[in-house]
Amino acid sequence: MISQFPILEHAAPYLNHAAVGPWPRCTAEAAQAFAEENMRHGSNNYIQWMEREKELRKNLALMTGASSPDDIALLKNTTEGISLVAWGLDWQAGDNVVLPSAEFPSNRLPWLAQAERGVEAREIDIRSAVDAEQALIDAMDSNTRLLSVSSVQWADGFRFDLERLGEACRKRDVLFFVDAIQQLGALPLDVDAAHIDFLAADAHKWLLGPEGIAVFYCRAEQRPRLKLMQQGWHMVDRFWDFDRNEWPPSETAIRFEAGTPNSIGQAALHASTALLLELGMDRVAQRVLTNTSHLLEGLRGMSGVRVTSRIEANRQSGIVSFVHERIDPRAIYEALKKEGISCAVREGSVRISPHFYQGEKELEAFFQRLANILQEAL
Repeated sequence: MISQFPILEHAAPYLNHAAVGPWPRCTAEAAQAFAEENMRHGSNNYIQWMEREKELRKNLALMTGASSPDDIALLKNTTEGISLVAWGLDWQAGDNVVLPSAEFPSNRLPWLAQAERGVEAREIDIRSAVDAEQALIDAMDSNTRLLSVSSVQWADGFRFDLERLGEACRKRDVLFFVDAIQQLGALPLDVDAAHIDFLAADAHKWLLGPEGIAVFYCRAEQRPRLKLMQQGWHMVDRFWDFDRNEWPPSETAIRFEAGTPNSIGQAALHASTALLLELGMDRVAQRVLTNTSHLLEGLRGMSGVRVTSRIEANRQSGIVSFVHERIDPRAIYEALKKEGISCAVREGSVRISPHFYQGEKELEAFFQRLANILQEAL
């Protein structure tokens, strides 16, 4: 498995999977093979491409806990999935949507934009709440149509109890949307257990796939509720049958795929998901959370360093953020960057995010470089 990640050959560890994850070898080879095939044979093997697409839907159904591959659409990005729901629902003036404050713009702006339709977006400060889930639940009322959360918060890795939120939504007849971009590929997910109605996640972070392709899950009974904002040849069953007069949208999630698919992206993501499923998401999660525990322990033992992520076990994810009491986080980030360590600054903290294929060796290399940086800066 380690041979799948040539990035490990670098002395400086890559700690930025919450931004863009490096491809495994099998993913790069799948994209290269597709390009070579297309160069030499064009679309002669298009039937095989469609079979791979079916396998990819099956992989993503397994990874999300969807009951059927028919629940899976392959879109361009998370934002497209969120916008499908935000603009597709039949909002009424006076409705409201509840979401945490400080969400990533993709899971904020589409909901705020519904103000033109008389919809209120209630942004709840979950980090100052004693009970984050209860704060969101308490914000719901009889006019709440939808709750939207990022299952893992992008800046500090705060992880929600999705099953608790989903159960609360189910009891109140409130739709439940989950932006899973910072969880899918790192930690297990089960849309049925959590009563999730809609879910979206890009491939280019923890799924270790390319940009430009994403998974969108839509529960079967909710699909007819979304007004289709795009129409095209690919959104029907038997889309290759052009000798027809009627083009009714598919009853499956393909109805949300209006146009030509990203075939090379599908080839790459198929390889990435197969790799993760081969290892097993429980094992992936165990290794991700072991890394997080190691990071928390090491950072909390460094003088002047304060972890800004939540440290409770049920809140941990693959993301750990920290600050130093005397050194600007941007200065720490720039110094780490000069050392070849890829990380990020988010909401005033340095954010680091290793994946399952890394371990103690990579994290100790990070600690050593960070200690030297802090010593030189003081």
